[in-house]
Amino acid sequence: MAEPDDDVWMLCSACRKPIRFGATHWVCSVSTCNRDRTRLVFCSVACWDSHVATLRHRDAWAVEARAPSREETRDVRDGPVRREPAPAPRQPAPAPSQPAPAARPSMATAPAAAGPAPGGSVTAHAGGPALSNHYEHDDVLVVVSKVKKYIRDRSGMNTSDAVAEALGAHVRKVCDDAIRNAGRDGRKTVLDRDVPPAFVR
Repeated sequence: MAEPDDDVWMLCSACRKPIRFGATHWVCSVSTCNRDRTRLVFCSVACWDSHVATLRHRDAWAVEARAPSREETRDVRDGPVRREPAPAPRQPAPAPSQPAPAARPSMATAPAAAGPAPGGSVTAHAGGPALSNHYEHDDVLVVVSKVKKYIRDRSGMNTSDAVAEALGAHVRKVCDDAIRNAGRDGRKTVLDRDVPPAFVR
C-alpha cells in the first residue's frame, strides 16, 4: 500500500488525480457542487465537463481556482489564536448641555428637493423601463468551456480567459435592449422579437 503524499491537497472528483497544495484546479459554478459535503474539484476542464453530463446542469461553467497552501490549510483547521480584547478606558460622563434655540425658518431658503432613497434597487434608462441593480456585475453569462471549444473547432486557436468577460458585457447590453423593447410594448415578458439583431443589414 502506497503511503499518502504530503503535498496532496485533494483528489480530482472525476479522475481521482491528486491536486497539490497551491496548484491550479477548476470548480463548478453551480453552488450545490461547492458545499462542504460535496466539494467537487477537478484537475482539468475536461474532468469538469464530464461531471456536467452526469449531473445535467442546465447552465454551468468551469471556474479556475488555486488550491490553498499547506500553511493556509493548517490555519483553517486549527483556527486563529484568540486574544482577549483589552478593556476599554472609561470615559468621563459629559456635562449636560443647554438646548440650542430653534432655528427660524428663512423665507429666502427654498426647501431642498427630495432625492432618491439610498440603496435604490432600480436605475432609470432613457427610452425604456427602469432596470434593477440587484444582479451580480461579475457574473459570467457565457459557458466558458463551450466558447473555447467553439473557437478551437472553428479555427484551431486557443482562447484567453478575458474573452468570457468581454462576451458577458455584450450579452448584458443585448439583454438590456431587449428589456427596454418589451417595456415599450407594455409587456412584462421578454420575447425573441425583443432581442436586437446581431447584424444590421
